[in-house]
Amino acid sequence: MKKYLTLDDVDVSGARVLVRSDLNVPLDEDGAITDDFRIKSALPALERLVAERAKVTVCSHLGRPRGPNPHYSMKVVAERLAELTGYEVTMGRHADSDIKVLENTRFDEGETSNDPILAARFADGMDLFVQDAFGSVHRAHASTVGVASLVKSVAGPLLDRELSAFRRFTDDPLSPYTMVLGGAKVSDKLGLIENLLPKVDQILIGGGMCFTFLKARGESVGASVIQEDMLESAAGLLEGEYGDKIMLPLDVVASTSFTKSGANRIVDVHSLSEHEIGLDIGPSTYNLFADTIRRSKTIFWNGPMGVFEWESYRKGTERVASAMAASDGYTGVGGGDSAAAVRMLGYEDQIDHLSTGGGAGLELLEGRALPGVEVLERWARESE
Repeated sequence: MKKYLTLDDVDVSGARVLVRSDLNVPLDEDGAITDDFRIKSALPALERLVAERAKVTVCSHLGRPRGPNPHYSMKVVAERLAELTGYEVTMGRHADSDIKVLENTRFDEGETSNDPILAARFADGMDLFVQDAFGSVHRAHASTVGVASLVKSVAGPLLDRELSAFRRFTDDPLSPYTMVLGGAKVSDKLGLIENLLPKVDQILIGGGMCFTFLKARGESVGASVIQEDMLESAAGLLEGEYGDKIMLPLDVVASTSFTKSGANRIVDVHSLSEHEIGLDIGPSTYNLFADTIRRSKTIFWNGPMGVFEWESYRKGTERVASAMAASDGYTGVGGGDSAAAVRMLGYEDQIDHLSTGGGAGLELLEGRALPGVEVLERWARESE
């Protein structure tokens, strides 16, 4: 059940509206956009507001600059917005155009500290704040929480869609419920695993993080990278009440060098040599994972199974993606690398929910409140 207002609850005609979008797109070394998925995902809110004759200003961060940095200027994003929409898009608050784009919110150090003076600058002259940046609502910043504390605030369509989708994974999900986790660090996923183990039927673990679990189980993991400070936590999960729900790889694709084209072999997880690095899950593992996914009614995936950017170590990620695409269950993918892999492999239209946010989605699955959503809920209570 929604506890916040949306654009359906307000009249925006003629209103001065500030939209917080997630336009944090990847850039190459020359400053060109390499993937505009997040810009395209932000369009429904902006196009609706323009169509309803609102005076639209949009803000976002881009990268992690420490103060003003031309490489991270929002100018390239404004130009792409204009190309995608056909609207007149200009930089700066005082321009006269269909959409005005503010400069990178992180150019001001007060952004990440939720400085009230900066929040007041964002709020100045605005009639409504639309929070549509799911990828940023887990951060209490000036452009997410600060401004929303000062101006009537509602959820945009992207944020509303994201929150509705994640309720399918947190509130009475259909069983069998399978969580697929990859990526490098156990520490990034520990809270999620601890919160969801009682609720899921199984957690399939691949990627670099599997080696910390394998080491905790007593396996020799060769030269694979592990988190020493997570070994005790991993062992506790494996030996705990729900440890039998955790499925670890049976085999991996290993190499003695971390290179794109080095020689590799498929090796049982009990038989890694001391100089070998595991770089993908092996065929016995991805067939097992794919079969488990196909039999599930709810599946959420965060984190690739290997170094999918390199073709030699992509098969595990590809098999998980294809199994999810073929599943009759409700499927969701979160996290930048996982979403990028799904799009690269051509399965994005076959996944029920391809999330634009990594950290925010993980925090929802961990059972944590999101400060950027809590402030919206306060506005909803006050309007009752």
